[in-house]
Amino acid sequence: MTPEEYFAEHPHPLAVFRKVCAIVDRCGPFDLPVSKSQVAFRRKRGFAYLWMPGKYLHKPGAEVVLSLCLGRRDDSKRFKQVAHPTPWNWMHHLEVHHLDDIDDEVARWLQEAADCAS
Repeated sequence: MTPEEYFAEHPHPLAVFRKVCAIVDRCGPFDLPVSKSQVAFRRKRGFAYLWMPGKYLHKPGAEVVLSLCLGRRDDSKRFKQVAHPTPWNWMHHLEVHHLDDIDDEVARWLQEAADCAS
């Protein structure tokens, strides 16, 4: 499955994917595996994920979520949830309501996440 197939019939998430891709392209090489549940951005390990909570939740808060794997906790109020799945990783979930939500701050987080996954 391609990202375009994953986001088929969902123009906003597809636009978010394209904007995130343009940012991650500037961070260096990466792989882009797609599963039934998400589109992942990977180097040696995954560092960012785009997924549509409406596939799993009855009343999602947003049509698309960007999840970022950082080596630290970031307490930004922009994150809907922050989880600590392993001693080395913090997963930060950002609901993307508008394309402008993918801004310079998110670009810095994406660069940090990509660097941590190298």
